[in-house]
Amino acid sequence: MYVAVGQFAVTANWQKNAETCVSLMAQAAAQGASLLVLPEALLARDDNDPDLSVKSAQPLDGGFLAMLLAESARNELTTVLTVHVPSTAGRAINTLVALRGGRIVEQYAKLHLYDAFNIQESRLVDAGTRVPPLIEIEGIRLGLMTCYDLRFPEMALNLALAGAEVLVLPAAWVRGPLKEHHWSTLLAARALDTTCYVVAAGECGNKNIGQSRIIDPLGVTIAAAAEGPALLIAEISQQRITLARQQLPVLRNRRFAPPQLL
Repeated sequence: MYVAVGQFAVTANWQKNAETCVSLMAQAAAQGASLLVLPEALLARDDNDPDLSVKSAQPLDGGFLAMLLAESARNELTTVLTVHVPSTAGRAINTLVALRGGRIVEQYAKLHLYDAFNIQESRLVDAGTRVPPLIEIEGIRLGLMTCYDLRFPEMALNLALAGAEVLVLPAAWVRGPLKEHHWSTLLAARALDTTCYVVAAGECGNKNIGQSRIIDPLGVTIAAAAEGPALLIAEISQQRITLARQQLPVLRNRRFAPPQLL
């Protein structure tokens, strides 16, 4: 199965961002990908207004997703991304959606809000309360995560123990001292913790690092982007997952029960 990652810089104009997403979806489908992962918080971003992603929140039946769903209806591609959806007045939910066949086949409200490194996502965003079910593409099961979730190995482990073979991660990883090192290290660590592929899309631009990655179940980076716009394509293999789990049976060898959601 071929998977794709689309990396771009989100602008302050949601229509332009939707057009970029639609273009990446069409390109990924034309190149034979069955999965496309796009970055986090795609409605709008402005370096001078850090709250714009929440201010621009749209319902799931809003104009942004309507454009993406129209493109989704044209092919069999599964597309994963996140948008902000309004909740109570002035607040929003950072919501991952999986699109296929012109409809939303799964959604997930981000569990771990980014209250770290002098940023407080929870100031305007409400956290989710559940780990989403797996989705399946061509017999391969995918677990869904969003950005800061990457720092919590128990979430990746719970998804793997539920049957995930691929971990999908839209992200907007903020620049800062050692942050690029954290990103690359954590992506490889989650692959090795779970013997899953990790397919991670990073938003690029002035604020966020980009550096999207596709990593195999033994921690090997098989496709990578730098700091600019990119479309990555890589083949993932059920046989590679099976081999990794034979060589490195960490899911069988563990001696601790996985922590439960608080």
